[in-house]
Amino acid sequence: MAQGLETAPRVPTDLASRLLIDNEWVSPKGGDSFDTYNPATGEVIARVAAASADDVDRAVRAARRALESGPWGSMDAAERGKLMYDLADLVERDAEALAQLESLNCGKTITDARGDLNGVIYTLRYYAGWADKIEGRTVPVRGNFLSYTLRQPIGVVGQIIPWNFPLLMLAWKWGPALACGNTIVLKPAEQTPLTALKLGELAIEAGFPAGVINILNGMGETTGDAIVRHPDVDKIAFTGHVDTAKIIQKNAADTLKRITTELGGKSPNVIFADADLDEAVAGAFHAIYFHGGQCCTAGSRLFVERGIRDEFVERLAERAKVRKIGDPLDPETEQGPQVSQEQMDKILGYVESGQKQGARVVSGGKRVGGSGFYVEPTIFDDAREDMDIVRDEIFGPVVTVLPFNDVNEVVERANRTHYGLAAGVWTKDIDKAHLYARKVKAGTVWVNCYHVVEPTTPFGGFKMSGQGRENGEAALDHYTELKTVTVKLHG
Repeated sequence: MAQGLETAPRVPTDLASRLLIDNEWVSPKGGDSFDTYNPATGEVIARVAAASADDVDRAVRAARRALESGPWGSMDAAERGKLMYDLADLVERDAEALAQLESLNCGKTITDARGDLNGVIYTLRYYAGWADKIEGRTVPVRGNFLSYTLRQPIGVVGQIIPWNFPLLMLAWKWGPALACGNTIVLKPAEQTPLTALKLGELAIEAGFPAGVINILNGMGETTGDAIVRHPDVDKIAFTGHVDTAKIIQKNAADTLKRITTELGGKSPNVIFADADLDEAVAGAFHAIYFHGGQCCTAGSRLFVERGIRDEFVERLAERAKVRKIGDPLDPETEQGPQVSQEQMDKILGYVESGQKQGARVVSGGKRVGGSGFYVEPTIFDDAREDMDIVRDEIFGPVVTVLPFNDVNEVVERANRTHYGLAAGVWTKDIDKAHLYARKVKAGTVWVNCYHVVEPTTPFGGFKMSGQGRENGEAALDHYTELKTVTVKLHG
């Protein structure tokens, strides 16, 4: 039992063997299943039901009925909001149990998992407040006509979420979709399926009508692909890898369904010599090692002004060497495991590649222990920008330090990537900060801070970091259709 926890996390094995379709927990038609693991030990936690194309069709038909002939489609917007508030209250009631289960299944430290639960609750309440404030407009037109617009639900939405923030990404997608009156077919990541099932159970308890929320676990190439291809799914919202997004776009082309994607990044984090170095070192450390680097906004390209480079690298390495790595359920643990054997092997492969290509490991670079999927916080120096460790998204606790001379140079180099999700800059010069923020190609720019993400602020990427925005009012545009009504006036 982990230190500080009175009981071990309860694994919902009763739900894991079922799919949630039309407010009923049902067995998959094909009887398929897969294992889900505890990344801290590598041991199997539970056997999980895998949805087939037939199961996807059942869920989509249930979602369509709920939208067009069930109580959800005719429900007052304020009542939809109330259901969302009720769901948020239930999540708050069960937050500790959910945080423990999240930590168990994805390796997130219990401290970070508790923080995520606060974000889930906040997001659901934020969008609950939007439910009765999604409005059209009256539009002046020529002639004797009245024209106005309506914002209506886009329809049945397929949502495919990642393994690094399972509950938070679920909330980011459920929130705007439900506020706008849509129905949902959700596929959690196959690595981390358990907490979504518990949210489905709470949604039923909150009183959501049958068919509004459907949850189908399974593999991306089977369950996910069936959702993407289904002709009666009106929109896909996907968070994950850019290569998967390319496949989704191709497979959704025949039905021309709307698609939004939040993908990866190779985010530049820039440290100028005039920055507060104590804050900048702490901020750069958090930027890359938060959740073991398994974060799409991770500040993995660390640009440090040449005059402070040596001191900065030394201070960063000192922090890395004393970071407490261990059981994610122990409240004193600072870094848990990577999510899977596959992810750990990928990260260590990049470390080996970086060394072969001539970069120097300042700190870390090795696996920790013989069980579980742990990797040391790793710092590379003496790297070139044509190296794989500089170009590719590693999605692990690996940062590459790159020296620079001035603001114009670093802006150009920061933009030398196919990605554009996030960027950071540390300086006391406000002009320099605004110049960088304006010129860097990224959907989010942090000035003298990092990883500050709120449900109220739009989040998304430039270039190959995705299409569309999540969070804030901006997300509502992706879950509504805009309709124009024009009425001839007499007299």
